[in-house]
Amino acid sequence: MASDRMRIAIIGGGLAGASLANALVQFSHLDIHVYESAPEFSERGAAVGLASNTQRALQHILPSAKEMLRKAGAVSLNSSRAMIGSGPEAGTVIFDIESGKDALVVHRASLLRELLAPLPKDLLHANKKLTSIDRTDAGVEISFQDGSTELFDGVIGADGVFGSVRKYVLQDANEWSASPSGFWDSRNLVPFEKARDTIGKEYFEVDRQIGWLGDGAYLMHDVLEDRTVVQCVMSGIDRVTPKDRKHALTRENLTEELCGWLDGPIAKNMIELLLDQPNPEGYSSFEHKSTSSYANGRICIMGDAAHAMTPWQGAGAGQAIEDAVILGTVLGAISRPEEIDAAFKAFDAIRRPRCQRIIDSSRGTGEIFCGRNPDVGLDLQKLRDALSVRWGFIHDIDLSAHKQEALGKLREFKEI
Repeated sequence: MASDRMRIAIIGGGLAGASLANALVQFSHLDIHVYESAPEFSERGAAVGLASNTQRALQHILPSAKEMLRKAGAVSLNSSRAMIGSGPEAGTVIFDIESGKDALVVHRASLLRELLAPLPKDLLHANKKLTSIDRTDAGVEISFQDGSTELFDGVIGADGVFGSVRKYVLQDANEWSASPSGFWDSRNLVPFEKARDTIGKEYFEVDRQIGWLGDGAYLMHDVLEDRTVVQCVMSGIDRVTPKDRKHALTRENLTEELCGWLDGPIAKNMIELLLDQPNPEGYSSFEHKSTSSYANGRICIMGDAAHAMTPWQGAGAGQAIEDAVILGTVLGAISRPEEIDAAFKAFDAIRRPRCQRIIDSSRGTGEIFCGRNPDVGLDLQKLRDALSVRWGFIHDIDLSAHKQEALGKLREFKEI
């Protein structure tokens, strides 16, 4: 290609794509462009939790990450509490995690807004729906629904769980496609005062995320946006393989789902709050149970496009941001388009084992939360023992060492 700068296309302008753009834009030898299929850059969903590993990853990308999160309205979680919501021990505290300022929660749209803010506007292209990717002798050509085409040295798919770039990476896209995880969820953002008065003032004395574990379901509420709103969430088990991703929620089906909870302290009140919205719906979650590779030549995938996972351990966004750190590390260390293949292979070698472990761990955590692990059930002590060891490997990663491992793999692949 007629340029000394390597041209990199990022397909998808959500949290993953915006994080990656921030990681790459700082390198003068990279010419990046971000393409979003929607008419504007936006994020679906309410809140995202930012554990310590996620915040450290953001700081590796943006030295001003703390200020950026402040502008996005991130609030500290003073603690997280797990409680039993159904059965004879309903209302019993399983454990508290005192997290100080280590854990934050922030509205997804606000976080995306602040991630996009420092990026040059001429790098951001909305209303550009990808239709095809073609490998050519000159590079990788991408075509859009509006009839335009662009030529790049490398293409990175950050286009979500059902994104189109994935099929260009995997030889058998159907075998490795996203499939139902076996869980569904619904959420509603409720004014703080209404949620407090409905659920109970005793649960809002501190800004604490409270999760309720029980028979066949999980309920959660946490405070967002500087104590102005509360996110109320219900997750349940898909009893049959869903034909559609969403289904209507009614008082009747919620009461049936939570029939074993109704004598406890939380279910009836959460039903009221979940139904207090236009057209309440539940969404079946999908995951990539496994993926053979995140890279194929000069095309790779990241974030949910590579490793969509269930939300039980709150790790999805964090893994996308860690992906951005590693892609920035390897692409920042190469100087020729011919080395992009090696950079993407190094990314795959380092990131895929960690993300696969989290996918499997998250699914297993959901089974525990919903009382479906046969070895744990809803036994108080067994829950404490089983859950206490599930988050350490996610939060305690040494990102500097992770980056050095990626650079080591890059050197290996460049020599092949």
